[in-house]
Amino acid sequence: MTAENRNVGKSVGTEQSYNAEETAQAIKDIARRIRQESAKMRETVRIIRQSGAIDELTEAVKEASIAARDTSKEISDVARELKDRGMIRDTAVAVEATAQTAKETGQTISDMSQQAKDAAPEISSGLSKGMEAAKEKVKKLEV
Repeated sequence: MTAENRNVGKSVGTEQSYNAEETAQAIKDIARRIRQESAKMRETVRIIRQSGAIDELTEAVKEASIAARDTSKEISDVARELKDRGMIRDTAVAVEATAQTAKETGQTISDMSQQAKDAAPEISSGLSKGMEAAKEKVKKLEV
């Protein structure tokens, strides 16, 4: 073994020793920080428990759950009542009847308009001409 090889081995060994010491120190530092943070957590939990915040939060969640349950049951009961009384069906029938009546009314008005045109064609023609003249005046005003 040459002198050069011996020196290389020594420096590598020293480096490894130094790295091991640094690693050991880092582990010790981590363990110390874990102990410190654990103590802080215990203190925080103690303070929160003593303040009543946990009890208050638990009670609020309980009340919210009960309110949601009651509301859901109420909605379910109302929907069941409407179904049992036939309200949805009755409403749909009334809407259908209203639409049919509106259609019939529109047809009646159309028939009356046609009858008026047939009975007084000159008036109808005059009204049409008057409407055309009015439309032309409006167009001129827009320009």
